[in-house]
Amino acid sequence: MVQLYNLHPFGSQRVVPCKQEPAHFCCGQDVLFVASTAASCRVEVFAVREQGRCEALGSFATLGPVLRMAHSSAGDYLVTIEEKSKATFLRAYMNWRCMSSGSARVCVRMVGHKMEESYSETLKEQMSVVEMPLSDPPLCISCCPVNGDLLVGCKNKLVMFCLKYLVINQNLTVLDFERSLILHIDNLIPAEVAFCARHIAVTTELDVLILKLELVQQSADRTKQCAQGVSAPEKAEDGGVRDESPSTHTLQLELDEFIVCQKPVELLGEESKLCEIPITLESTELPTEDTKRFQVQYLLFRRFAPDQSPFGFCEETKLHSLQLLPVYQTGSSATACEETENERKLLSLFCFFSLPHVGYLYSIGKLVELISTYQYSEKSEQAVLTPQFLHVITSQSLQCFTVRCSAAAARDEDPYIDTTVKACPPVTLDVCTLRMQLFIGPRAICHFKNHIILLTKADTEDITERRKPTRRMLSRKADSIKSRTNSESEPGWNLYIINTVSTIQLYREMVDYSRTYENVKTESCIHLLSEAHLLVRAAIMDPHFLKSDEKDDLLRAFRESCAFLGDCYSRFDTKNYHLALPYYRMSGLSMTEVLKRLVSEGDEMQTYERGFIFYLTHSLNEDSNEELSKESGNKVLQIFYLADPVQLPHILCSPCMRNVCPLTAVKYLQKVEKMMPSVVLTLTKAFLALKMGDLTMYEHEMDSYKETTLACGFIGQPRLLQQRKEGIVMPTEFAVHLKEMQPGLLVAATVALHENSKIELEEADTFFKMLCSSSENTIPQLLVDFWEALLLVSSQEEIVQELLLRVTSQYVWRISKKQLPETKPLKTTEDLINSCSHFGLIFPWVTSIMSVGCSSDKDYHEDISRLQALWWNKLLPELCKRARLTGNDCPVLISSLKETLSIVAMELELRDFLSLLPDDGTAAFFLPHLLHCSQRKLLT
Repeated sequence: MVQLYNLHPFGSQRVVPCKQEPAHFCCGQDVLFVASTAASCRVEVFAVREQGRCEALGSFATLGPVLRMAHSSAGDYLVTIEEKSKATFLRAYMNWRCMSSGSARVCVRMVGHKMEESYSETLKEQMSVVEMPLSDPPLCISCCPVNGDLLVGCKNKLVMFCLKYLVINQNLTVLDFERSLILHIDNLIPAEVAFCARHIAVTTELDVLILKLELVQQSADRTKQCAQGVSAPEKAEDGGVRDESPSTHTLQLELDEFIVCQKPVELLGEESKLCEIPITLESTELPTEDTKRFQVQYLLFRRFAPDQSPFGFCEETKLHSLQLLPVYQTGSSATACEETENERKLLSLFCFFSLPHVGYLYSIGKLVELISTYQYSEKSEQAVLTPQFLHVITSQSLQCFTVRCSAAAARDEDPYIDTTVKACPPVTLDVCTLRMQLFIGPRAICHFKNHIILLTKADTEDITERRKPTRRMLSRKADSIKSRTNSESEPGWNLYIINTVSTIQLYREMVDYSRTYENVKTESCIHLLSEAHLLVRAAIMDPHFLKSDEKDDLLRAFRESCAFLGDCYSRFDTKNYHLALPYYRMSGLSMTEVLKRLVSEGDEMQTYERGFIFYLTHSLNEDSNEELSKESGNKVLQIFYLADPVQLPHILCSPCMRNVCPLTAVKYLQKVEKMMPSVVLTLTKAFLALKMGDLTMYEHEMDSYKETTLACGFIGQPRLLQQRKEGIVMPTEFAVHLKEMQPGLLVAATVALHENSKIELEEADTFFKMLCSSSENTIPQLLVDFWEALLLVSSQEEIVQELLLRVTSQYVWRISKKQLPETKPLKTTEDLINSCSHFGLIFPWVTSIMSVGCSSDKDYHEDISRLQALWWNKLLPELCKRARLTGNDCPVLISSLKETLSIVAMELELRDFLSLLPDDGTAAFFLPHLLHCSQRKLLT
């Protein structure tokens, strides 16, 4: 479905002062080339100035009438197919700008001709015509907008010429071509070709084929083999013609009496290989180490059937307006000048082609897919695709359609689109017609920056009708030459330059237009605002955006369009309500600003749609630095109480709600509690009681559940204990209070948060250090309590090993530094031994040593006991295990193990020492230590 709006994308129009009737024309950079009809055999060149003003630069003669012409921005050359004496020629016109300085000298040379330096010096001041002979007549041409390479379509083949920059000396660089590749395609008569970044599109009357040339690595020898192997199909084809039997001729004559129509086919991606169109590549450039070798990848094949009517087949059903449109990385060539445009990075590629009544737009970048279909109101003559619009001419109008190129390209460029972070109108959004501008007899069209070049030619009856007074829908501003007195020109034709209005002007009109649907048709309002957003987005994706005078205005319009779309998805009841969040984020509006846009002052009965609640919920649940005022915070409480009361405890824990009135919040929570009580709600009430200084209420709420239930309740809302500020975990007032009054609950809650992936181990370290006001290098006892508690429940081996290393290091450090913990440990050594398998029983000799030690060591009894329980239960078996695995390859481990066993043999009883040794150990290794231990006992 194509929706029609009556907008004004077209501005003023001017008449190009051509001396002869145009046959073909094209644009390039800042100029317009016009090839006149067969009589004069000339090309006029016009400089296009601001507001479409044309200034004649001069003209040059061609060999014969121009059948096709194209300009390449890369290299700034014009290529033509010309006819003379019933033969066609392919020619490229270089350095044509010298005409504007008055030079009439022309140099004609063959492609690849080696020029002497003395001869080529004259090329600075003269136009150079490069002739490119072909074995078959050229039918169509296309220049690659990325690198300036040339593709020529001939019968059963496509020929590729590479643009070469020949450096003659430091002051002179000459352009030339090298025929590098031929694609042999059987039974193909190309009507149009398009070429861009090694992508090739070719159409016949009813078939479309899109290919990509992929680079492959090949040696020079392999290259020669490939080149020799290509000629075989040509020979076989010639031989096949000679061996054709008479019966075949008879069958062909019978078939000529009928119209044979094949079934319509559409093959995308890998399936397009099934089109049964064999392609053979022939490399024609001299093989070198740097020679590029290609293989063909099929991207798309589509075959159409001719239109049928009760009177037979419509012979006018033919494809036209084939085009490949590149979209570049945003700002990738912002600092590039005209000469280095080939350095732009291609982002996306689109292909357009059209039948008389339907146009098709495909994306052929990362994914090959049909993204838009255009239904015309009447038979089309020609169309031209731009990143912002599709312009189509019919027999009596110029039509402007919207396109989805920027929507597809934005998704190729930014992976965050279609998430809660960023959004963009969908590629599948219905296209619309912005304008249908009446013209008499449009014949041809092309596009150039913000100008449309339109050729019109009226029939005799149209000319008579046009002389009658009529109301014009466009102002016709002609240049100084408003009429032609040349008697040779046929009356009734005009070549117009139509200026498209600026993006900002059209954007404003679309936004104003959308307001007419604001309270009537929801989807139409969203649709038009989406079109406005895509219009601005396409302008921002233009390679020259950063140099544009409208840069700041476009960025401002982009943010504004995001805000408008956010308003729509917040206010309207639509299935895509979730898009309110990313659009508001992209708008740069604060939560306070959004509230002012959507919430009416003093309206207690206002209802709120899902999109607005979705936006508020996610924004409040994020770690934001924005703090709502007391009034805004209370309004948010009222909104959620009416729309989603179960979220009230969670949004009250948001840093944004820091200024909310706690008494008002408690009243709302009490109302919700009667309907939906929960542990999180109770903890939130306790949190608010602390804010109010009401310890009686706090104790009442905390006594409502057991401590284990409360600890698990913090999983439902971790921000009751910790909040993030600039990525750092910060303790709340609640956490500070629990540290002083219920440290066990605080540790248990933090363990629960870690085990439920609500806090990382390193974040917990920072949390406890900040809570205890410890320095970066100081380990508070509460953090050690957390490590020990986490050892009891953790099942992750990596975490367990890290915790064992941390607690062991802390025990050793405190013993060696004679540093006592600043608070009493929450668990004793006996508690840990009884509840954690990582702590083993304390051996009697340790108890004996500690009992006879100095009195000062008794202060470190707990740390020594914990260290021993860990050491003998874990580290000695680990040392044995590693020594066994490495064997003699690691003498350090063997030495450490022997030294450890020697010390242990001196301290332990024989029975205890035996219990430590591994069951599968080598007796010869441990026997000396056992003997030493037993002898020590006998001596004693």
